[in-house]
Amino acid sequence: MLAASIPEDSTEARPRNTARFNFRTTKRIKDAIERAAALKGQDMSAFALDAVYERAVATIQAHEVTRLQPADHQAFFEALENPPAPTDKLRAAFAHHEERVVKR
Repeated sequence: MLAASIPEDSTEARPRNTARFNFRTTKRIKDAIERAAALKGQDMSAFALDAVYERAVATIQAHEVTRLQPADHQAFFEALENPPAPTDKLRAAFAHHEERVVKR
């Protein structure tokens, strides 16, 4: 179960669930969730929470991790080690940034 970070046999207290998450759905979807939860031996809330949390973690990872093909990997590290000279457009963007952004 992804939602539980402390093993069930642990004597350490688990954080109390205080945040709520409510939503409405169709009977067809509710019935499918109810059936899947029963097959896994979970109540609907635990099953839904695990599924949503797993999907959330996967979505976050997909947006935070960049995977490159071998040829792209080589080009990426080559550009890091030997960056090209800035173009006029890049210099203009930096100048615009300096004018518009307030530093704190």
